[in-house]
Amino acid sequence: MSRLRVAVIGAGHLGRIHAKLLGSVDGAELVAISDPVDSARDNASTLFDVPVVADYRELVDKIDAAVIAAPTDAHAEIATDLLKAGKHLLVEKPLATTAADANKLAMLADSRRLTLQVGHVERFNPAFTALGDVGVDAKYVEAVRASRFPGRCLDVGVVMDLMIHDIDLVCAMTNAALNNVSASGLAVVSDHEDIAEARLEFECGLVANLKASRVSPTPARGMQVFGSNGFAEIDFSGPALHMVRPSDMLVQRSFELDQATDNPLAYADELFNDHLQISSTELEPRNAILDELHDFVISIQSGMSPTVNGTAGARAVTIAERIVQAIADRAWYAGATPSEIGAMANVRTRIDAASRQRRAA
Repeated sequence: MSRLRVAVIGAGHLGRIHAKLLGSVDGAELVAISDPVDSARDNASTLFDVPVVADYRELVDKIDAAVIAAPTDAHAEIATDLLKAGKHLLVEKPLATTAADANKLAMLADSRRLTLQVGHVERFNPAFTALGDVGVDAKYVEAVRASRFPGRCLDVGVVMDLMIHDIDLVCAMTNAALNNVSASGLAVVSDHEDIAEARLEFECGLVANLKASRVSPTPARGMQVFGSNGFAEIDFSGPALHMVRPSDMLVQRSFELDQATDNPLAYADELFNDHLQISSTELEPRNAILDELHDFVISIQSGMSPTVNGTAGARAVTIAERIVQAIADRAWYAGATPSEIGAMANVRTRIDAASRQRRAA
């Protein structure tokens, strides 16, 4: 079988990572890079021994597939052009900036029987893949994702930039419809929300509380999953997975504390030894982006759906869009004026604070 000719569209940070790793993917060959920015092309030319062009459309007849790592607001146009030209695609997350565009891309790929994979790379994180049956009947999820200010990906807010990773992971745990969304967020240094929190309630009973920040002094990538089969704590950075498994008595609701002990204050050790058994899974770090690229190529060669297909990517964008809208509608004060609603809300001076200022003057 001949190797797939793959181009990378977008020579920024992620694009360069993809271009470098493609050399390690069996069945694929990096044949070109495209970026409209002169400095990005110059940098790519020094790093990779392939043609580097300004317009991706010059490459259509020379490739079988492409990795789109361009700015998010360009995803829909580039992906549409390449899908119509019959090319398989791996599109970095988010698939598009709007649910309408994301769903159009998913349907276009399906109608042409082309592989469309979305770069939700945490699906390949060893800590998540080791989650197993705890995630099968999850009922409550908490996730925190925070980074220092990245200075890039500022064409979207933190919901589309970071929180969407955890949105996708929660969606991987349930196919149920999303019933309710509540959210709040604030812009700190950009024109979009830089910090955000959301509560998602699904028809199956699953509740997810998600928090994200891209102006945090302390990076964090963690998730807690509670289900009928136990509790799991995930550290995506480690990677690490810690689990607590309930005994049959706890699962069947036959455990009665007053019959197990007459001294609940001294029962903790026995409880965790007999009924809440703790375990940690040893995990070896893996290059999740490399695994993602392998999955992309195997999906094209086999005709099977990739781990994160266009439909999954569009679902994540749809939920993220609802969260962003909830943030935009969030009133920060009773009787809020239009300037006191949403991520760019003005801060109202409190009466007592104003009084203190007058007294100090």
